Amino acid sequence: MDALTIMKNEIKLGFRNPWAYSFLGIFTLLSLSMLIIQSGPVSDLNQYTKTTGTLMNLILYLLPLMTLLLGALSITSEKEDGRWHLLSTYPLSSFSFIIGKYAGMFIVLTAIISFGFGLSGLIGSFLGQGLSLETLLWIFVFSMMLILLFLGLAVWIGAASKNRWQALTISVGVWFLLVLAWPILLIAVLSLFPYASIQPTLEILVFFNPAELVRIFVTLYLGGGHIFGPAYYEWIEWFHQPFGVLFLVAVSMLWVLGSVGLTIWKWERKRRHV
Repeated sequence: MDALTIMKNEIKLGFRNPWAYSFLGIFTLLSLSMLIIQSGPVSDLNQYTKTTGTLMNLILYLLPLMTLLLGALSITSEKEDGRWHLLSTYPLSSFSFIIGKYAGMFIVLTAIISFGFGLSGLIGSFLGQGLSLETLLWIFVFSMMLILLFLGLAVWIGAASKNRWQALTISVGVWFLLVLAWPILLIAVLSLFPYASIQPTLEILVFFNPAELVRIFVTLYLGGGHIFGPAYYEWIEWFHQPFGVLFLVAVSMLWVLGSVGLTIWKWERKRRHV
């Protein structure tokens, strides 16, 4: 038994999960609603607009929560339902198990957002009120990056939790901290620093929040850097350089490899104490 077998099984379980279809319906409904209520032809939406920003914010609120819940509960259920005790009798390494689970959940979540964007794009184009292809692709990239980064956190939460309720509580707490409470926490923390050190501290803290990092990156590439004010002018220039994209990819890889690596370590440690 290898990671590919675990991935295929996870895909089957994912598409049988009623939570997945609930999130699919909510995600599709919100995306479609935003495209329908905006006014103006497609050509007016080639860059960052209020509609684009609102759609990104809705995705930022929903997608990380969806990813954390589905990912963490999928890992924790393996322990609670006893499937892991059965799998541990096979020559299956913790590395193959976690990688297979991660890949399977990523495919399921990608299918959900692809269906949502595809249906919304088709209906929006039919009504003559859809987003431009370039903007839609950037928002899709935004969603994919959120899934990649938060799924790494999700599998770690699942491995560290003792049961589903604990996984649910921690997932909601992490989502609340990184998505909802982050601006307030930033203001509280930065108020303790001297004025001259506020901007460099802010730039460093951004890399500790995958949601904020991805939001800033995609917004800048959609031409919405002005909403961040003059404090982010250097970011606008820096991110549009070739090495800016490479650096973001490197940071994202560190997030994924770090979180998945910690998950494998945690899972292997628990396996030895079973």
